Amino acid sequence: MLHVGLDLSRRRLDYIALAEDGTDVDVGAAPPDADGLRGLARRLARHGEPIAAVIESMTGARFVHDTLELHGWEVDVADAQKVRGLAPLATKTDRIDARVLAELSRLDLVPAIWLPDPEVRAERERARWRLFLVRQRVRLKQRSLDADGLGRAVPGLRPVRRPRSRAASAPRGPRALVFACPNRHRRSLPFERERGVMSRSSRPAQHAPAPDEKHQSPRDKSRARLRI
Repeated sequence: MLHVGLDLSRRRLDYIALAEDGTDVDVGAAPPDADGLRGLARRLARHGEPIAAVIESMTGARFVHDTLELHGWEVDVADAQKVRGLAPLATKTDRIDARVLAELSRLDLVPAIWLPDPEVRAERERARWRLFLVRQRVRLKQRSLDADGLGRAVPGLRPVRRPRSRAASAPRGPRALVFACPNRHRRSLPFERERGVMSRSSRPAQHAPAPDEKHQSPRDKSRARLRI
């Protein structure tokens, strides 16, 4: 079996193929597009051995993974942070990274991450696209009803709330007269009496109750008799 380490960059894909004993079988670079990956698969297929490849998780790694698996490769996507923990390097280049990934594949120490199968991903993409189309259909129906002025609610979508005017947001009923009066305490007294609520300024003055005759002093009693 050949163990191939892949390092993806913006313009090229560096690779190193190692045998089971660790000797170099092939070293080179290929364009990171469909034609370049197809040529890489044909080049390494000449050795007539199964191929196990490793690539770090980055942008474009899934495309390389899917394309090479269609050509019969066994490709693992390695966690980049765990790879750095397993093999810390003082000098970091594309060729060195590819060699490190190939050695990890040969020693069976690849910290691979799980990826769903292409069929499962296709099903997820179809379900996601159908949900998007359903939401767009409901949104267009709601817009057409709002344009017609019907204002009916569509199931699955919250109705559009139009801004209320200042007159519509004002209080109604007897309380509206209270807010409309310039002098609130005089005009609001009948309505507040009906509800049992009276403001402090609108309450009638409470006079002190007349003193009881039992608690009057003799001097007050004599004054009361003189007044009579």
